[in-house]
Amino acid sequence: METIHKYSKFVPYLYFLAVIAYWFTNVNKSEGITAYPILLFGIPFLWQLIKPNKKLNFTLGITFVCLSSYLILAYLSDIFHIIELSSRTKHFMVFGGVFVVANFIMALWMIRNSLNRSF
Repeated sequence: METIHKYSKFVPYLYFLAVIAYWFTNVNKSEGITAYPILLFGIPFLWQLIKPNKKLNFTLGITFVCLSSYLILAYLSDIFHIIELSSRTKHFMVFGGVFVVANFIMALWMIRNSLNRSF
């Protein structure tokens, strides 16, 4: 149990690295070499795995909580039909729902980790 607790703090960073790698491979298939700047998004997460920094951790957590909250608001507006969306956009939103919730949970996990380290 102690080993799980020891390594559980790395889960959000590995999750976001996996998402960046998936995003890179999808864009690389269609766009080619122009997809390589996407890999730059992984640098802060790799840095957190190699040499953790409380301020960077908290900043990443807050940034992704804000982005995920914005996406959650988009889902709520679709549920309440505040704006009209095309069927293709609705299809994308259904499959992206799990991604949005997972991003929100991982961002909260990063904030919790930064708060736990500061005390």
